[in-house]
Amino acid sequence: MNETRDVVVVGAGPVGLMLACELRLAGVDVLVVERLAAPDMTIKAGGINVPTAQALDRRGLLPRMREVQEAALARMGQIFGGRDQSHIAPVRRPAGAHFAGIMLWQDNIDGEDPAFADVGPAGEFRFIAQQSIEAMLAERAAELGVPVRRGVEVTGVADDGIGVTVVCGGHAIRAGWLVGCDGGRSTVRKLTGFEFPGLDPEITGRQAMVEMTGAEDVPLGWHTTPTGIFVNGPVPGRFLTVELDGPPADRDAPITARELEDSFERVTGVTVSIAKVISATRFTDNTRQVPDYRQGRVLLAGDAAHVHSPFGGQGLNLGVGDAVNLGWKLAAVIRGRSPESLLDTYSRERHPIGAWVLDWTRAQIALMRTDPRSRALRAVTAELLDTRAATTQVLAKIAGVLHRYDLGSADPLVGRATPDFELADGTRVADHFADGRGVLLDLTDSTTLRDELAPWSDRVTIVTTKPAQPRDTTALLIRPDGIVCWTSAEPHELVEALTTWFGALA
Repeated sequence: MNETRDVVVVGAGPVGLMLACELRLAGVDVLVVERLAAPDMTIKAGGINVPTAQALDRRGLLPRMREVQEAALARMGQIFGGRDQSHIAPVRRPAGAHFAGIMLWQDNIDGEDPAFADVGPAGEFRFIAQQSIEAMLAERAAELGVPVRRGVEVTGVADDGIGVTVVCGGHAIRAGWLVGCDGGRSTVRKLTGFEFPGLDPEITGRQAMVEMTGAEDVPLGWHTTPTGIFVNGPVPGRFLTVELDGPPADRDAPITARELEDSFERVTGVTVSIAKVISATRFTDNTRQVPDYRQGRVLLAGDAAHVHSPFGGQGLNLGVGDAVNLGWKLAAVIRGRSPESLLDTYSRERHPIGAWVLDWTRAQIALMRTDPRSRALRAVTAELLDTRAATTQVLAKIAGVLHRYDLGSADPLVGRATPDFELADGTRVADHFADGRGVLLDLTDSTTLRDELAPWSDRVTIVTTKPAQPRDTTALLIRPDGIVCWTSAEPHELVEALTTWFGALA
């Protein structure tokens, strides 16, 4: 055994790459191994939420996000430009989100709701596909010098308490830690014996991008029929069907044009002819979550730790959130700055967010069922959702702006993503996290704060400047993942917060 690493990350999707970038930014020797020889271009998530956009923004990727989204919007404009959509487009403008296919409408959103305040430019980003995120992070990993080995499958894992031996690609690698980011059918999870309780699936969903004829008069958007749910668009040839007659007999079988044609007809009642399948996938509503994201020196993130149906587009975002939460903590432990107990906060903070996503996806399946009682419940829910208060609340939940970790403080800012506001020096708060360190934001040039922070100056950057506009708080201590862990409302707790999150001093 010749190769040793601080961390082996299994899986080179967005979650694994995000985690690897976070670790490498903190000076950790990390290796990524991936079973697939090339990135998977199968049709997947088409958008991101606010926490994901904020995480990328804090690491300096805002310009790349803007470039990707502008290109996506331009493609949509070219496709729809000049076409008369009046006979199929809804009169009301959708808010870019839904609950069980029940659209949330733009004119119902309370734009003054405080949940949407101070999110910064991250609030502008929605239409960035999963493949684009993966490509962006792969480029970032290469810039940081993260080695990524493709076409390498993990076949053995042994955790002896002081390290992990990972057998992959025909040889063994000795690592201090192993993180499984290898998807819902995670090899790492199975090899290491994590429990994975949950509910079995009851639907078969199919999503595809095809070349077809016969669907010209099928309305765009989400629609309920007597036999299921279908989505047409937003671009020609892209559709999704949901049938509630049980999971597929063989989820791994090739998806044929005939299978897609038959499903489309069963759900919509329209016969189409598919000349070419560009990309297609099946999915179910299998919902499971490991009880603890850590087992010894093995940790799980993303779909390896939790699986659910894709409704609401939470999977990618949930996984990126896991990676951002775990990366700096694992790096601090490896570098000897924090005890292993810091890793206990990873599962403690992320498990409730994952459990919430599972519950929301289960609820959406219940509203998609075709029996009379469920259809009655769906009608009542649709009526309730078509109100200003409900639309705003549900959209805020889906957008991720209500996420908060319980850090034991009554201050409403503590445990939430830092407000991203303009500073007097022309920067934004998010601009000060590119190096992956914590930040003490001092808005009053306090000598006391500088003195208290000084022993942690190798781990936390102090930013002393005034806000461009007056703020209620005068100082914020912010973790590397952008989470506020102390404010000036609790002045005597700063040293305790520094010790908790950035390690005790020798």
